[in-house]
Amino acid sequence: MRIKSYLLLSLILTCNICKSQQNNISVIAYYTGGDNIDSFAVDKLTHIIFSFCHLKGNRLNVRNARDTAEIQRLVALKQKYPALKVMLSIGGWGGCGPCSEVFSSKKARREFAKSTKELNDYFNTDGLDLDWEYPAIEGFPGHAFVPADKENFTALVKVLRKKLGKNNEISFAAGGFESYIDNSIEWKKVMPKVDRVNLMSYDLVSGNSTVTGHHTPLYSTQQNPESVDKGVKLLEQAGVPANKIVIGAAFYARMWENVKDTLDGLYLEGRFKAGISRRNFETVLSVDSGFVYHWDSIAQAPFLYNSQKQLFVTYDNDKSIALKTQYTIDHNLGGIMFWQLRDDAYEDGLLKAIDDVKVGYKKK
Repeated sequence: MRIKSYLLLSLILTCNICKSQQNNISVIAYYTGGDNIDSFAVDKLTHIIFSFCHLKGNRLNVRNARDTAEIQRLVALKQKYPALKVMLSIGGWGGCGPCSEVFSSKKARREFAKSTKELNDYFNTDGLDLDWEYPAIEGFPGHAFVPADKENFTALVKVLRKKLGKNNEISFAAGGFESYIDNSIEWKKVMPKVDRVNLMSYDLVSGNSTVTGHHTPLYSTQQNPESVDKGVKLLEQAGVPANKIVIGAAFYARMWENVKDTLDGLYLEGRFKAGISRRNFETVLSVDSGFVYHWDSIAQAPFLYNSQKQLFVTYDNDKSIALKTQYTIDHNLGGIMFWQLRDDAYEDGLLKAIDDVKVGYKKK
């Protein structure tokens, strides 16, 4: 009887450990500051990435005193949440203009790595997220890019890892579309040196598009080929370990105007109008305002259409966020990240939807 009891206890403990490991995914928030950070459920996060630092000459630079104070507030959270990681980031859309030129130089890469180490030591932050949009392919209009960026990105990561050592984390934000995955990164050389790749599987239908679509779908459709699932599969085909892939979710909507009243506005011509934070969905995108909810069962993505005002909206909601989190667990991925924390509602927001699945979901 004693042996049976011991075996039963061992089995229960083993199951609990497996369940804990199974849902031990990273939940990563990009955060630009400007809000009371205590208004958000920081306890549901594993990482906060301060967005953004920039290049000043060849050095990583915090822009001003406000950003310095913001970083210090984030780091202070680690006293209450010791497991929380706070990372700096560089770049962003429109924020990496000199990156191609600077990172083409061995001397400049070394100086950058040295300054990154100094800033991490000064703030007691936990590493760096590279958000260069994009190496070797066109990104922000007017920003330089050359084919050699691909090899230079590898060299940059190597010198960063050498300078930061094993205790600081390194990640990078990757375009969630095929041309980036195929052309921007030497995956087999880069991934052994970094902790994760944050797949920007949002804005897959960009503001430059004159045709509506899902900007952050879980699965591809014939009209909407880019998706979370496609990006993950391409990364795995390129040799990226699943446990280093973090998929992206959008805490904001994208709206198109002048969209004709057919097919509920999906895959039709229109003009990009605006982005809308999750915190404003209930007021700006309400039923009372004329918006009708739709669900695409193939893309596993929601959308809204306002026939009176000819407005089309693509976004993530609780359901699509839950499905993305389930996908992350089922496919043994490293985690889920999102742009950005200050877009979320203070109560019952999309971060809660992630956490509900992380805590309660059982892998198939």
